[in-house]
Amino acid sequence: MKSITVRMARWSAGHPWRAIVGWLVFVVLCLGTGSAVGTHSATTADYRVGEAGRAEAMAAEGHLERRPTEQVLISARTPSVPVDRAAAEAAASDLTARMRRLPEVAGVARPLLSRDRRILMVEVALKGAELDAKDKVGALVEQTRAVGKAYPGLLLEETGSPSISKGVDRQRGDDLALSEKITLPITLITLLVVFGSVTMAGVPLLLALSSIAAAVGLSMVVSHLSPDAGVGTNVILMIGLAVGVDYTLFYLKREREERARAGGRLSSGALVELAAATSGRAVVMSGLAVVASTATLYLAADVIFSSLATGTIVVVLVAVVSSLTALPALLVKLGQREERRARRRSERGKPARRTRDDDAGRVWAALLRPASRHPLATLCVSVLALLALVTPLAGLRITEMSRDTHSRDIPAMRVYDRLNEAFPDQRVTHQVVVRAAAARSGQVAAALRELARRADADPLFAGASRVRTSADHRISTLELNVPYLGNSAQAYDSLDHLRRDYLPATVGRVAGAESAVSGDVARYTDYPAHQNSKLPLVLGALLLVTFVMTGYAFRSVVLGLIGVVLNLLSAAAALGLLVLVFQGSWAEGLLDFRSTGSIGSRVPLFLFVILFGLSMDYQVFVVSRIREAVLAGVPTRQAVLDGIRRSASVVTSAAVIMTTVFASFVFLHIIEMKQIGFVLAAAVLLDAFVVRIMVLPSAMLLLGDVSWWPSRVAGRAAGRTAGRAAAASAQIADGRSAADVR
Repeated sequence: MKSITVRMARWSAGHPWRAIVGWLVFVVLCLGTGSAVGTHSATTADYRVGEAGRAEAMAAEGHLERRPTEQVLISARTPSVPVDRAAAEAAASDLTARMRRLPEVAGVARPLLSRDRRILMVEVALKGAELDAKDKVGALVEQTRAVGKAYPGLLLEETGSPSISKGVDRQRGDDLALSEKITLPITLITLLVVFGSVTMAGVPLLLALSSIAAAVGLSMVVSHLSPDAGVGTNVILMIGLAVGVDYTLFYLKREREERARAGGRLSSGALVELAAATSGRAVVMSGLAVVASTATLYLAADVIFSSLATGTIVVVLVAVVSSLTALPALLVKLGQREERRARRRSERGKPARRTRDDDAGRVWAALLRPASRHPLATLCVSVLALLALVTPLAGLRITEMSRDTHSRDIPAMRVYDRLNEAFPDQRVTHQVVVRAAAARSGQVAAALRELARRADADPLFAGASRVRTSADHRISTLELNVPYLGNSAQAYDSLDHLRRDYLPATVGRVAGAESAVSGDVARYTDYPAHQNSKLPLVLGALLLVTFVMTGYAFRSVVLGLIGVVLNLLSAAAALGLLVLVFQGSWAEGLLDFRSTGSIGSRVPLFLFVILFGLSMDYQVFVVSRIREAVLAGVPTRQAVLDGIRRSASVVTSAAVIMTTVFASFVFLHIIEMKQIGFVLAAAVLLDAFVVRIMVLPSAMLLLGDVSWWPSRVAGRAAGRTAGRAAAASAQIADGRSAADVR
């Protein structure tokens, strides 16, 4: 009762209004400070990895980087009719003049007519970095609309990476709003079922939302140390609501349990301290486990994973702080109100309110019956079922989700499809970048022209641009067009031919020349390769962290190993289920997506890291109850059954809430977010209802006291129990002796 969690709860319980007001001030300060300093967003340079990143860095060094571009398509109102050439050229001339006057525009290319003569295309290059272009595209869209109004007989449509990025951002915002509309009501209903009280149900939700608000503000501040890749707010909303409600739920359920057990003999402050000593400690250990597990994402050396890690760590730490400060204060105030109501009911002769815990206990005792009566059979069947879900992993195909995978609900994507159909030669561009001594610029240019000649004879390519050279003659570039979509096998083959055959045979023969290839396809190739190279390091660190955290929490090497194995099993099973659903096409109509035949390159690693952390919630909470019973002298077998039975209802409620939060992301349009939401929801369900109810109890029942090795928890507890029994017997004997003397 002297732990930091108890001391914090004791202070909050003794000064409830100070704690509540202090928490609200903290939330406001976080939001205010974050708004004042703003968000430091990741730059284009932060995303560079592999050979593609090296090429982009060299091109930027010579000021030859590819500029973000927008394409304006001019066509007849009727798609099947060829465009009026004179009217289209007049509109293109007007558009070109308007665009060149914009400060955002670097240049406008000559209009290009499609082969079927139905579309005239005007390409506009923007100034500045690629990531900043989406904020500048609004001015271009206004000019396109103005020209469209001036020529009502023509249809003017705009697309390009900036327009698509802006459309994706808008769609992501709409999706998150929809996710909140789905998640919040279901979470509130679940909490109402658990507590049977609007007030008690509102406490976890309000604390979770306030924790999210504080985390959003803090993440803005932290972004100046680790830049935000634009996904920080997404992960804060997703993880914050899940763990925020869970931590509060664990604490609340324990306080209610202690209140029912005390039967009015303990004050609200004492009950809060008891909850802090048990569930409060479990919340802290769970939070630290999530933080430690998530921190391994930094080892991936990737700005997106670093942004995901930062958002998760910040919101989890804030949620832990809220459960240790504001929550005890709220519980004391609510408990005092409940005590006043109980006194009034007693004065009126009304019976005390009944609790549903006993009924819930009987339900979970029935569900635990297979594990308790046939632990070996239950363990074998459960593990085999999970391994069956793992088998689809043999066909796992990981790719970088390209621009072609975005939802066609975005207007710019529909125009993008028309652009690719009308101008196949413009679909993909490889940029070859060469750095060499200025004295060799002539040799480099000749080598690049030879490369272009060879590519021109290859059907995988569709022409080349002129060689460009930097002002200092050290950097040279050549762009090669590919008439295939960026996610096609032919596009990847063209990159392979270029890197493996054409570059070594041309530029590779120039002494001292350093060359690399960039472009969308190069990025889609190099990013997964970069991740795969970091995967062993991240997974190794993750397994080590899980083992150390579990072993430290329970002082048991055996439980540490069990935690690692169970987390691996549930994560692999969930990933196998993801492959089964998303790599095929049978579930497209059910989940509203178009299969790419692959899994997003970020999904598996993110799944393993986040799930390992979240699984510790259940692991710590359930095993803490078991260990608590063992320390009280209960035999390990009975402690396992009682601990899981008593914690099962809260774990189930937490799992339902967490699953609801994650499943709501399945309704999003972005395919990678769909996959992340689906796999996390599936993993939580498997972990809560199979691993913690079937596999864990079966394993611990079979191991018995060995579960606590090398600590002697069971032995010490048995010794204390025997000592108390001997003392009681001695007291009884002394009492009898005294009676005999009398």
